[in-house]
Amino acid sequence: MITIDYKSRVPIYDQITGSVIRLKTFGILKAGDKLPSVRSLAIELGVNPNTVQKAYAILEADGVICSVSGKGSFISEDSSADDAIMTAVKNEFMDAVQNAVRMGLDQKTATKILNDAYKGGNRND
Repeated sequence: MITIDYKSRVPIYDQITGSVIRLKTFGILKAGDKLPSVRSLAIELGVNPNTVQKAYAILEADGVICSVSGKGSFISEDSSADDAIMTAVKNEFMDAVQNAVRMGLDQKTATKILNDAYKGGNRND
């Protein structure tokens, strides 16, 4: 469900938040679904509970989840969660574009790739 890449340079708490946002975006997690407790997720992922707590705090601040004292953390029914998801998508897209620029991809080719993606084109075209 929630996955992390220990070799990635992306901080683990960012990977956790990104994973939860992706799961919600794809409809795997729905409004009202309960997330694992901080302790159980930390054990499952093999990370410090403070790392999971930080990720949950960020998700709560962004409106993606809500915490209920004594009951746990749940996927929010608030529409601001969708705004947070779109912000995350935009940030990931921007990171990908900046990486492509660093690797030498020119704007004309990038624009063609983007247009092809919107048309459902093949990656090898």
